[in-house]
Amino acid sequence: MLLLLSEITWNTKPYIFKIGSFELPWYGLLFAAGFLIGYQIMAHIFKKEGRSEKDLDALLMTMIISTVIGARFGHYFFYETALLQENPGKFFLDMITPPFRGLASHGAAISIVFALWLYARKRPDQPFLWVTDRMVIPAALGGAFIRLGNLMNHEIVGKPTTLPWGFRFNDFRLINGEVVGIPENVVRHPAQLYESITCFLLFGLLFFLWNRWKANTPRGSLTAIWFIWIFGLRFFYEFIKENQENFENSMTLNMGQILSIPLVLFGLIVLFISLKNRNMAA
Repeated sequence: MLLLLSEITWNTKPYIFKIGSFELPWYGLLFAAGFLIGYQIMAHIFKKEGRSEKDLDALLMTMIISTVIGARFGHYFFYETALLQENPGKFFLDMITPPFRGLASHGAAISIVFALWLYARKRPDQPFLWVTDRMVIPAALGGAFIRLGNLMNHEIVGKPTTLPWGFRFNDFRLINGEVVGIPENVVRHPAQLYESITCFLLFGLLFFLWNRWKANTPRGSLTAIWFIWIFGLRFFYEFIKENQENFENSMTLNMGQILSIPLVLFGLIVLFISLKNRNMAA
């Protein structure tokens, strides 16, 4: 069937509905859905493993705060460093006030790891790698939702392609007070969809492995798989994505690829530790 396609014109607007000046954005809904569904997944895991569910609210707040703060700081420190040098005051003001221009998954990953380490320190019954092995399951699903949000926003687009499933994205403009999507003259890789699909597959794999092992899950194994899968694929996906910032155009590897390398290495280190201590479970 795909062979019959010549291109897909992506006509969606970035919001679900609009009443006056109020818009319900797809991205915001999908972002929130990741946390809400993730909470239910973690409640299921805690129940199956006989853990106290009283910590779930604290875990949810830890994830929300660390994700948002880490993603915001990551975007500005990795992609807006020129602004920091030119105007430090505006740099920090833009980072904490709307409109929020960007979120960086690498910054979120680093922040979440640190926040979960602090969370685990206060709970001896929930070791750090035990927590991360469970949290990466909803995190994979959340990543899939976020990339679907990027797709609905027509952002983080791929490079031009002649493949039959290429997308012709809209360039949104304000015409007579209404947001109108004007199709580009370029057919592109739906890179957001590629990443979303592989995140859904990762979610299925991680949940399958946990469901098979539950409390006997080799400590660190799911965490290692998540980091290697997410950022290993991210490194290669960047070759078919347009750069997010102009300064990346002169780089051999863009910022997303450079930041992915240490996170893949982190995953490999955790995998080594997991294999070395494979008899250690929760």
